[in-house]
Parts: sequence; structure tokens; C-alpha cells
Amino acid sequence: MKKKKQLMGKELVDAAVKLAEDKKATPIVVLDLREASTVADWFVICGSDNPAQSRAIAESIADGLAQMNTVAWHVEGTQEGRWVLIDFVDVVIHVMLDELRDYYDLEHLFEKAIIVEERLSDGK
Repeated sequence: MKKKKQLMGKELVDAAVKLAEDKKATPIVVLDLREASTVADWFVICGSDNPAQSRAIAESIADGLAQMNTVAWHVEGTQEGRWVLIDFVDVVIHVMLDELRDYYDLEHLFEKAIIVEERLSDGK
């Protein structure tokens, strides 16, 4: 039986965004960091209203991508649910409470990062 290929790069980003949308994460922002940082190639940043929603979004992303043969290298923050980080090495997903997201402002942390897309929960 042939082993399925892991998702990487923009393909992984697109799948993660869809899974986050399914759990009503809002807004979802995708940053292309390839020219801005060596930390990762892509950031997916999404917000939530409360810790339970953060955990549900993160679980949906991790489980959904695992079903696509793509398992996170590292996950942290699920216990508290305030800022859940899901690290796929080239893609890092941040699920944050809105107040933390406003405070840390990751979208503007990297000067050269390109905001590839920004979506509200209704897919716009």
C-alpha cells in the first residue's frame, strides 16, 4: 500500500484555513514569511472568543490534518486554550483569544511579511 504524501507549504495552509473556518475562527490571516523570517515559511493566525473555542479550533485543525497524513511536530497551549500553537515546521498555526491577538499583533510583527489572505468566519 502506497503511503500518502504529507501536506506542506501553501497546500497545508489552505487545508488549515478551511478547518479553522469550519469552527468559526475569525478573522483568519495568512502570512507569507518566506522573505521575512527564518522562523517559518507561513503563519496562520486565527482568533476565538473563549478558551473552549480555541481548543476546538486547534483540535479540528490537528485532527483534520492528521487525517490528511500531516501530523504536527509540536503543539502547545491546549490546556489553557488562550494561545494554542500548532507547529508543522514550515507552517505555524496560532489560535489565540482575541485579547491576546490584539496585544501581540503577530500580523505586524514581521515587517516584510506579506498578508496573503484575511477571512472572516463567513469565508469572505
